[in-house]
Amino acid sequence: MTETLFSAVYAERRASVAKGLPLVVALSGSTDAGNAVSQLEQYLWERCKPEEIIRFDTDLLLDYRARRPLITFDEDHFTDYSPEELTLSLARDELGAPFLLLSGFEPDFRWEAFVEAVLLLVHEFEVSITTWVQAIPMPVPHTRPIVATVSGTREDLMERSAWKPTTRLPASIVHLLEYRLHGVGEEVVGFAHLVPHYLANNEYPELLTAALDNVMAATGLLFATDEAKERAHEFRQQVDRQISENEESRDMLDNLERRFDQYVEAHGDRSSSLLGEEGTMPTADQLASELERFLAERQQGPENNDGPAVQ
Repeated sequence: MTETLFSAVYAERRASVAKGLPLVVALSGSTDAGNAVSQLEQYLWERCKPEEIIRFDTDLLLDYRARRPLITFDEDHFTDYSPEELTLSLARDELGAPFLLLSGFEPDFRWEAFVEAVLLLVHEFEVSITTWVQAIPMPVPHTRPIVATVSGTREDLMERSAWKPTTRLPASIVHLLEYRLHGVGEEVVGFAHLVPHYLANNEYPELLTAALDNVMAATGLLFATDEAKERAHEFRQQVDRQISENEESRDMLDNLERRFDQYVEAHGDRSSSLLGEEGTMPTADQLASELERFLAERQQGPENNDGPAVQ
């Protein structure tokens, strides 16, 4: 039944995939603060030379009215229709070590059928571990290292989890996938990175280095990060320059740094100041109040040559 979700299968490649490889999941959906997932996906496709093994049927899984594909109009005719894609591929890290990559759009429909198909593929390829990344906006300063909430079955990695709330939140497909994998005894680990709220609408390069570091820790793969770190350094300089020009911005950053450092010092306290009331994730209104309208009314867009949009 799950085979009906596939629009293309490269049988020879599928049959030749070695058993016991790690699976990296990079599915773009409603939660991608700082373009964390899209940056990771682009990096892996550009550097790791993925070979498509299975293509999922977009018509069955995508809500076209919610996420319309792009098409180019060239003076008097249409060209370059670019539909969304969702694929399982075989890729290789910097040393040539193979791994599986599930990438593309987060399904809008048939979640249970899709997750069942992925579970069967995990079983078929005897996947050693499945790992995924996301990012969420939080009142954290950009001047501190990116931290993450770590979930799954790897206790050694969950020890590095910086935020351990108990809360209800809208699920994503990777949440459901982790839940099902955990339920059948498969190894899985997820990293939800905390992104400075005021930079969440920008492509935040430091997120890519954090995501790659965590994927490497989970899988044992090796990825080059020098270029990403250089981009992160340049981006940090732009943000620092913007904030230094505004007294209110400097005051608010000082406040964020103080609260973040207090949280780190009292790491085990779930009632930390990073959380909202009763340990829940802050709402947009709470964030606005907490940050005292941090850099309010600044409408500079991310495409502006002066630097990132600090909001």
